[in-house]
Amino acid sequence: MNSQDFLEQLALVLEVRKKADPENSYVASLYHKGLDKILKKIGEEATETVIAAKDGDKAQIIYETADLWFHTLVLLAYHDLRPQDVLQELDRRFGVSGLVEKAQREA
Repeated sequence: MNSQDFLEQLALVLEVRKKADPENSYVASLYHKGLDKILKKIGEEATETVIAAKDGDKAQIIYETADLWFHTLVLLAYHDLRPQDVLQELDRRFGVSGLVEKAQREA
């Protein structure tokens, strides 16, 4: 399975978890606790990713980045967005200088 297909499959699972029992699903419990809980988890995972990167432990960087991406996907699903929405934005930016892209947003 390619990366894009995997992201779409995961997005479908996250969507289904919105209706799952919070007692039986970690993701359902995040949705049940609301946006603030999801944002807190993203903040925690971002911090853990930074610490892993600072320590230079490649295995831990991968592990923590996976957690960060996962919780970010939960956030996207919370807002009824899909990974494809983010991929399309990245595709739009591809080949454009970051300085140019930023200036275009500010104009």
